[in-house]
Amino acid sequence: MPPAAQSPQPGALRDQEKPTRREQILTAAAELFAQRGFHGVGIDDIGAAVGISGPALYRHFRSKDAMLGEMLTGISERLLDGGRGRASAANSPEELLGELVRFQVDFALDNPALITVQERSLDNLADADRKQVRSMQRQYVEVWVGAIRDAVSGVSESTARSAAHAVFGLINSTPHNRFDDRDQMASLLNRIALGALRATAE
Repeated sequence: MPPAAQSPQPGALRDQEKPTRREQILTAAAELFAQRGFHGVGIDDIGAAVGISGPALYRHFRSKDAMLGEMLTGISERLLDGGRGRASAANSPEELLGELVRFQVDFALDNPALITVQERSLDNLADADRKQVRSMQRQYVEVWVGAIRDAVSGVSESTARSAAHAVFGLINSTPHNRFDDRDQMASLLNRIALGALRATAE
């Protein structure tokens, strides 16, 4: 009989849960870019936020532009993967629409700095990164367009696309004007967004 597998030690589990240095840098950079804008933040500022020297950052990223590129492509990939995953798991069009709204609301509420950077800094990306981000964003929108048209009777493709962008604007504005606590805001945004989408029937 093979020996029983040993359980991971508590310390090992804690180590696995810790963000990597690279992840720490991206998180700090996102907060700073959201507060000051991409051009208002220097390498030394980001280094200070994670407790290392500015030049030491170059062991992890070749430039501030590369940092932004990884940050924004990562956001777009997470959203696209999340949208596609919900589309494949949903049992009905109505369920999918609700899941997509909840997913976007949770992402916006839990990642306000990333939402802000995504909205404000896309033009600062290198051309290759910008094309990649734009492509993934378009694919994410198409997941929503299909869900809206399947769940809401009589909606044209153009109207569904306009509705998706309008709901993104509603949800993604949350980092700028949160007045309720997180759960209250999530509930409110879910109700408003779903109500707006259902009202698109022509």
